[in-house]
Order: sequence, then C-alpha cells, then structure tokens
Amino acid sequence: MRQLTVTIPDDFYETFISFFKHIPDVSIDENVENEIPLWQQEMVLDRIKNAKPEDYIPLDDALKELDKKWL
Repeated sequence: MRQLTVTIPDDFYETFISFFKHIPDVSIDENVENEIPLWQQEMVLDRIKNAKPEDYIPLDDALKELDKKWL
C-alpha cells in the first residue's frame, strides 16, 4: 500500500474526499491541527505588505528582548 499527501484548493475538498471515501481500504487522515486559517494567512500577508523599514529591528535585538521577557 502507498501513502500520498495532496494539497488541493478548498473548493475542491468536498468532491475530492467524497470520491476517495468510496474506495475500499482507503483511510483518510485529515490533519487539521497544523492548518492555519485563511483569514489568518491573509492578515499576516497584509501586515508584511504594509510594514515599513523603520518598523523592523535587528534579529539580535529581538532575541535579547525575548530573552528578557521569557528567561
């Protein structure tokens, strides 16, 4: 038996799943625990698009701030 990972558009999902549910010995593992909602992906992309260079800080400074907060 073989294992396959497929990425499909959301609007084809139901059709795709309904087709494979009828095939004997097929198991469908819907891994949604790591799935990022579309609204959140759009929000992040919008923030990246609208970021200004003066908003950025060097990585070393960011790591120091995180260390101060969490250690």
